[in-house]
This record gives sequence, structure tokens and C-alpha cells, in this order.
Amino acid sequence: MTIKASEILGSAVERVTLGHPATDAVAREAERHNAQRVFLLVSQHLNTQTDEIEKIRRALGPRHAATHHGIRAHVPKTDLLTAVHAAQEARADLVVAVGGGSIADAGKILALCLMYDVRSMEDLNALRIRRDAPAAVRPLPDGAPNIRVVCVPTTLSAGEFNPTSGVTDEALGQKQGFTHARMTPACVILDPAITVHTPPWLWLSTGVRAVDHAVETLASLQSNDFADGLAAGGLRLLGAALPLVKAQPHDLEARLKCQVGAWMSILPLISGVPMGASHAIGHALGGYCQVPHGHTSCVMAPYVQLWNAQAVPQRQERISECLGAAGEPAHQVLDRLIRSLGMPRTLSEVGVPEEKFAQIADYALRDIWGRTNPRPIKRLEDMLEILHLAQGSPIAG
Repeated sequence: MTIKASEILGSAVERVTLGHPATDAVAREAERHNAQRVFLLVSQHLNTQTDEIEKIRRALGPRHAATHHGIRAHVPKTDLLTAVHAAQEARADLVVAVGGGSIADAGKILALCLMYDVRSMEDLNALRIRRDAPAAVRPLPDGAPNIRVVCVPTTLSAGEFNPTSGVTDEALGQKQGFTHARMTPACVILDPAITVHTPPWLWLSTGVRAVDHAVETLASLQSNDFADGLAAGGLRLLGAALPLVKAQPHDLEARLKCQVGAWMSILPLISGVPMGASHAIGHALGGYCQVPHGHTSCVMAPYVQLWNAQAVPQRQERISECLGAAGEPAHQVLDRLIRSLGMPRTLSEVGVPEEKFAQIADYALRDIWGRTNPRPIKRLEDMLEILHLAQGSPIAG
């Protein structure tokens, strides 16, 4: 018997609260950190169309320094830099990010920018992950302030648990990554009640993104029993709870199960299991074509598993089992689940024309996850083959 050696990294998130009202939990975190200048980075919808952010401001009282909204999907660099300048002007000593995946990504990088005293686009670019650099992140400067971030997620992408974030370079139309241990939130607050304001399409599509985290873990040849157990548990929760929320949007118990499932599904990635072609292509679709984050997985996850089927048939059996359809091909089970949630399933449905395929394939091939798909992707033609499958072909079965 051959034992496969692996290393497992732990999540550096210090606390996760389950089911506590965000107002109370944020106030407790501010007190715990002795924060006197709390900077709220929030979604525009929550800030202008609901009273949720005002309730958090009232709970913080004099600890509240400023509130900022305006981060668009996929975190354009110009939006991030504007938020950084606002936080610097407010003399922020704690960042609280309330909103979806883009808000969480921006909040984590914003905290890093405060520690590095980022003032310009050049300063920001110096911190991003580069393939030609032996170390992804420079040491913190002497005397750097200890700025932490607290995340209150309202979608299911679960990036708030990850010490890595992405932004979009608008000039290149390309996603770029940032990572640092100090970007990891001190606390993630899972409050299902605040998520009822999230548009249903966004909640369900990011839920499929979480499904994709679990699926690409279970399909990976670089996973292990620890990661497989987390992914399987998360996939079972998501597969059962997402349809419940679609049917009963105010079912808070089902929403919390979705949040826990998303958390479980991201932990294998954080612990070192690489993702595959669905994530690589998804990054390209988001940065280059502005396809919403969750929709990229709605479209790509079944087609990537169809393309992978010949390479990992036994690994895919567990995917189907977790979704209550043991013995069926994984790509068919995923297709049925995603369609039942009313999500788009082809590149045509999300407005991606064939003339963009070559550039998408090039970006995806150069993405970090383009090199770790279980069925090796060696050529541009391999990526193009997957994209043509996803163009509008029905999943058989």
C-alpha cells in the first residue's frame, strides 16, 4: 500500500459566530479589539435600501468612524483605492466588511493596504501576487499598525475565510491576486437574518459557487481524507438547503445551513487542495467578461466535470452520492441541481460570445488553477474544448 504524503494548512480565522445578530456581534468584536475608529465597508444595497447598516452604526455608537460603499463586482482596482483613501482619512483601526464576496475581498485587501500605507496604484500593484517573485508578499514595514478585518457575509462564495483575495485590473480586464496571513479576518459573522436582503439569484448562484468548491475538491487527485470529509459534508448541506431557500426565502435555518456548508466547502482550498478548470475559467469569465462570480460556476461546473469524467470516475462517484444521486454521472447531477435553482447553464445564457473564447482560454491557461485540473490541461486547445462544450450544448441524460 502506498501512502500519499500531504500537508494540511489550518484557517487563521480566530472566531466564527453562528446565528448571532450582526449588530451585536460587530459591536462585540469592536470592543474585543478596543477599536475606536471602525470603518464600515458595505454593499450599496444594504446601505441605501435597508436599515441593516444603520443598525450596526447605532450598535457601534462612538466607535463608528465612517461608512463607505461603492465597491463593484470583481473589485476594480480604482474602487479599492478609493476605499483605501476613505479609510485612511477616517484613521481606521478596524475594518468591518458587510456584503458579498467582492466586499469581503476588498475589505481584506483594504486592511493590508492600511498596514502598508498604500497611497497610489503603484503602491497597490507592488503588493499583488507575481509569478516572477519568489515571495508573494513583502514583510510588513517596521511599526505597521495591526489592522484587522471582520466580515459579515451576505452571499455564499465564502472568500471571507480565505487569506487570498482578487481584484480586477480594468485596463487588462484580468483578475489579480493578493495574499497575506494578516488579511485573514479576525472574525466571520454568519447571520442568516441579514442575508434575506440578498437578491435570490445572487444567493443561489453563489451557493453554486460553494458547491463548486466542494466538487473540485472531491474531483481533485491532490485531496486527502480530511479535505474530502469537509467537502462531502458541505456539499450535502448545500445540496439539501439551497432548494429549501429557493422554495422558502425566509427559512433562516436553511440559510444558516447554506452558510455552514459554504464554510465547510472552502476549508479544503484553504488547507491546500488546489481547484481546477472551473475556477480557472471562472476567474477569466469574471475579470474579462464581467460574468457574476456565482454564475461562472453555474455555467462551468457541470461541463468541467463532464470533461474530467474519463480521468477521475471514482472521485466523481462521491459527488453524485453527496447530492443524493449515487450511480448517476456527476455532471448530470450538477446540471439538474443548478437548473432546479433557476440558474443559467451555458456561456450563451450569460452573454459570452464565441469570439472571446481564445482570450478566455489564454487567461484560464495562465491562471493558478489552470495547471491543477485533475485531467491535465496542457494546451490552449484543451481549454477551448471545455469552452465549446459550455457554449450551449445540453448535458445528456
